[in-house]
Amino acid sequence: MRTDDLIKTLAIDAKRDAPSFSMLWWAGVVAAILVAAVVFFATLGMRPDFAQAAQTPRFVFKFVVTIALAASAFFPARALSRPDDAWRKAMPYLALAPILIISAVLAELFLLPPNLWATRMIGTNSMVCLIYIPLIGIGPLGIFLTLLRHGASTRPTLAGAIAGVLAGAIAATLYAAQCTDDSPLFVATWYTIAISGLAAFGAIAANALARW
Repeated sequence: MRTDDLIKTLAIDAKRDAPSFSMLWWAGVVAAILVAAVVFFATLGMRPDFAQAAQTPRFVFKFVVTIALAASAFFPARALSRPDDAWRKAMPYLALAPILIISAVLAELFLLPPNLWATRMIGTNSMVCLIYIPLIGIGPLGIFLTLLRHGASTRPTLAGAIAGVLAGAIAATLYAAQCTDDSPLFVATWYTIAISGLAAFGAIAANALARW
């Protein structure tokens, strides 16, 4: 059987099994959130002034960005686990979170005097961010890699990278509840680096585990 014919056959089978496999991804996300929450509360927990911080726009905006990233990464990650081109239609949604954070950064730069830019960007928890977002996200990434392994992705490297973004976004959402650095400059810098690390690891791992 030629490769093109094999891909077409797998695509037809994937469409037949789409409802059940789709449910597996939804179940995987729920499991990933639970695993991430266990790690988060076992290691960090909420920031002491969570109730007061929740009344400030910058604190709330962190969750808007991370949840938007998680939601926009879920659909291409799920689509990339199947051997068809449905993922192409889902990929543009990944632009939502970057647009949000870039807009917030530009607003921050406009409102703050230049001498405060570096201070807000560096913050006080940069190393904590770089350690705990990957730590919280590695369990969810393992769940998503397992789903990819049982799928039929024709682009495992890309699929693993998007799965890493999804895992990182879930982890960042939880970490944001503890992080006392609420500046968009901080979020754009350190959250991005931490999530990118998970994306890189996911790409490498999926290339080894989900290739067929």
